[in-house]
Amino acid sequence: MEVIHKTNEKHGSFEVMDQEKSVAQMTYTWAGPTKFIIDHTEVSENYTGKGLGRQMLMAAVAFARKEHLKILPLCPYAKSVFNKEAELADVLF
Repeated sequence: MEVIHKTNEKHGSFEVMDQEKSVAQMTYTWAGPTKFIIDHTEVSENYTGKGLGRQMLMAAVAFARKEHLKILPLCPYAKSVFNKEAELADVLF
């Protein structure tokens, strides 16, 4: 399984693909040129508990660090991880 990043001028996503099938998705909306809002995380029922949400979130964090961006986590899952893990504070908006 791999995480695929897709983006355009307004929205983007991180998706976990399993044999060319999307099994998890984390979506975001651009909020200007330097930040994005994670607004939704969803994992297919057969894939829950396998850490896919975390994989997508860490891909988002890596993207933010590489591009010098900030993340506003409005999605309950992403917000809970940011609240628990101080090492992610450098990308938190």
